[in-house]
Formats: sequence, structure tokens, C-alpha cells
Amino acid sequence: MIKVEGLTKRFGRQPVLRGIDLEIPTGSITVVIGRSGGGKSVFLKHLIGLLRPDAGRVLVDDQEITRLSGEALDAIRRRYGVVFQGGALFDSMRCGDNVAFPLREKVRLPKTEIAKRVDSALAQVGLEGVGQKYPAEVSGGMRKRVAIARALVTEPEIVFFDEPTTGLDPVLVNTIHHLILDLHRRHRFTAVMVSHEIPEIFEIADRVAMLHEGRIVEVGPPAQLQASQNRVVQKFIRGEPEGT
Repeated sequence: MIKVEGLTKRFGRQPVLRGIDLEIPTGSITVVIGRSGGGKSVFLKHLIGLLRPDAGRVLVDDQEITRLSGEALDAIRRRYGVVFQGGALFDSMRCGDNVAFPLREKVRLPKTEIAKRVDSALAQVGLEGVGQKYPAEVSGGMRKRVAIARALVTEPEIVFFDEPTTGLDPVLVNTIHHLILDLHRRHRFTAVMVSHEIPEIFEIADRVAMLHEGRIVEVGPPAQLQASQNRVVQKFIRGEPEGT
């Protein structure tokens, strides 16, 4: 579904991505892990088309999106759903209007059809009857669910999750992870997730890629990463500081 070749990005004199190669299979849940500040979110923004690389390319179904702009890029993005870090809900909109937002922006549908899809999306994440509440009136875990409903309401082929469980307690982290897994099994979208939740993320991932200092140092099934002999991978999984 997605192929990344030689992706390089620097901001000023600071290199962030140092030549990333990665393939993301269709229908998989691929999780990118790594320490804070290691370039995970920057990498994700290149896949979405929010940033352009200094070198390298990103292909979606063999179409190079790093050279696209305007309507051509928008056509690719219409296949996407995005769960932003922190949820990124509009505080001035009710939860239902937040979920409806991408439908109103991307698709021409009657109001009744939009309302039907919003209700269905909220029901899928266990939030029936929450549409009339504002984000400030619901819990942090519920806001995460609203954000997931918004990402899925357009029935995307590819869904990007940028740290979807940041700020949640361990019980809610587990709940959100299993919600994502359940939705993936039902809809079979291709999922790309950035996360630091170790070891919980190994329970839902098909493939895990470890990003360290701007490079992918290992990629494979969760069991491969857990048994890795790579010292960088093992120290990260065990939560040990780099200098020890």
C-alpha cells in the first residue's frame, strides 16, 4: 500500500530523517516506535503529505505523492483518515459536528445521510448519544474515541494514528488499542501508527518498525522486535536510558 524510499529531512542544520526505507503492506497494522524527538511524527507527516522531503519519495499504490500538489494530492488524501496527536477536536463544535466535519469538507451528501453516518461512526466507538456534547463535557478517553470516529467516518482505505493514547491511564490505553484492533478487523483498512506504548503495542501490531536517530534500525513482526539482539531496540523496549 505504502512504500518509502530513502526519505531524508532536515530542519535548518538539524537532520531528522536520515534515509528511511519502509514498506507498509495493504491491510496491516504497522506501528512505528522510538524515543521522543526521534522523528516519528515528522515521518508520519511525510506519509500524509503535510511535509515534503529533502530527498527520497513516498509511494501510495505506486503513485509518488512527494511530487503531487493541489487536486492530485487531495485525491490521495481523500483515501486517508487521520487521528491526530491529542485528538485535535474543535472545542467550539459538538462531538457530532467534529465527526461530521470531514464529510462536509470532502463529500457532497444530504444532511440526513451525514447525520446517519455520524451516528453510525459514534456507535462503532461506543459513544451513542454523545453527539450533542462538546469535547470539554466528555472524558479524555471519550475525546480519543470521537477523534477515531471522525477519522473513520469517510470509510478511508488508510488510517494514520499519531500517538493515539497519549495522556491516558494504562486501562484506557488498553481500551483504545483494542478498539483500534476491533475496528481494523471490521473494516480492514491499512493502519500506520506512531506510538511509544511498550509493550502494549505488540498485542495489536502486525509489523513494528523501530526509528532511531532518523533511521529504521529494525522492522518485523512484534516477536522479532521483542527477541531482537539489536542493543538499541532492547534498551528501548526495557525502558533504559540510551547512555547506560
